[in-house]
Amino acid sequence: MEIQIERADGVLSIVLNRPEKKNAITAAMYQEMADGLYEAEMDPTVRAVLIRANGSTFSAGNDLDDFLNDPPKGLDAPVFQFLRRISGFPKPIVAAVTGAAVGIGTTMLLHCDIVYASPNAKFSLPFAQLGLCPEAASSLLLPRTAGYQRAAEKLLLGEAFDVNEAIGMGFVNGAIDAGELDAYAFERAKRLALLPASSLRVTKGLLKGAQANEVSLRMEDEAVHFARMLVAPEAREAFQAFFEKRKPDFSKFE
Repeated sequence: MEIQIERADGVLSIVLNRPEKKNAITAAMYQEMADGLYEAEMDPTVRAVLIRANGSTFSAGNDLDDFLNDPPKGLDAPVFQFLRRISGFPKPIVAAVTGAAVGIGTTMLLHCDIVYASPNAKFSLPFAQLGLCPEAASSLLLPRTAGYQRAAEKLLLGEAFDVNEAIGMGFVNGAIDAGELDAYAFERAKRLALLPASSLRVTKGLLKGAQANEVSLRMEDEAVHFARMLVAPEAREAFQAFFEKRKPDFSKFE
């Protein structure tokens, strides 16, 4: 199973389990994660969710082969189902990040409530480098979390940054030793699960309610641009260069 669903002590864990591919996410994995979140939302015995990964990489982002062979076709595509589920999820979500978190591996964290990462964690948002645009409402949420200039630097240049910078930007709560990270994050999720469910639900709703409609609209807007740009010459050059292990040449495009 490339997505494992585990239950214990009121916590439903969604585990990326494709370590041999650096947990690159396929359409089937997005669907399983979306279904797992729906299951967690509907089940009153689930009081919190933990998202983590097996292996040394949290996620290399989209699986490019799968993504290019079967690109999202409309807002009912598995990736957009997952994004709607995680952005609107009413119960607390804790994330544990070790190693690289690329693209959606980083942007999904903006929808989690508490995020811990290992000291070796690396985050990157290489959308512009691939001839694409931000997704998961990151063009809205990252500037609000980190400030405009820092968000612009990460989204325009796409360069990797470390856990200390992620903490400074405000979307990672703290760095935890890699050998202790999963257990620590689970204990925090379990602690949430012991609290009154109604209090957590109302508190999260108040924290996120004012921007919920904006997030939904921004994700749809980003998706329209993303779909158009995915088939544009710049993206084709970027992906071809990636597979050919060379630097892309964007000089011929206006």
